[in-house]
Amino acid sequence: MTHLKPGEKAPDFSAPDQDGKKVSLSDFKGRKLVLYFYPRDMTSGCTAEACNLRDNYTALQKKGYEIVGVSTDSAESHRKFITKEKLPFRLLADTDKSVHLKYGTWVEKSLYGRKYMGTARVTFVIDENGIIEDVIEKVDTRNHAAQILKQGEKKAALSGKAGNRKTAATGTRKKGAVKKAVGKTGSRKK
Repeated sequence: MTHLKPGEKAPDFSAPDQDGKKVSLSDFKGRKLVLYFYPRDMTSGCTAEACNLRDNYTALQKKGYEIVGVSTDSAESHRKFITKEKLPFRLLADTDKSVHLKYGTWVEKSLYGRKYMGTARVTFVIDENGIIEDVIEKVDTRNHAAQILKQGEKKAALSGKAGNRKTAATGTRKKGAVKKAVGKTGSRKK
């Protein structure tokens, strides 16, 4: 699907939100961003995804995440969607597909043998410095917040384990050094 990978710099973008205000990646400098691409406002899968993010918005914010949705729908469509579903986050109206093209989410799809161009449902988790932390290509629309939080926990655990390994390695070296010293001392006494 997308050509972007974790560890790469997220492409800068600028698009209007539901109120016509320009939103850019640089607006989120110093904050984590969940940038999720979805096909259409008010369709079943997109509504399930948006509502799951809405229902878990506080938990996501506590972990430092800001959420922004992106589709090719108009700002007016986004306003209706936000009002109907009481969404607490912004939706970008990428009607010219410029953000989709930068993120590789405007793709060829197939339905009943008919090929057409459309939005790939993909989520990018971007860190405080604008680096892609994670790309979620297999979105579980009903449990998407859990996917995001789980990936964040995995990364935190890996960071913690790396630190623990260093501590353990240092501790092991010290124990090993003590054993060798005792062994040498013991052999001298004999």
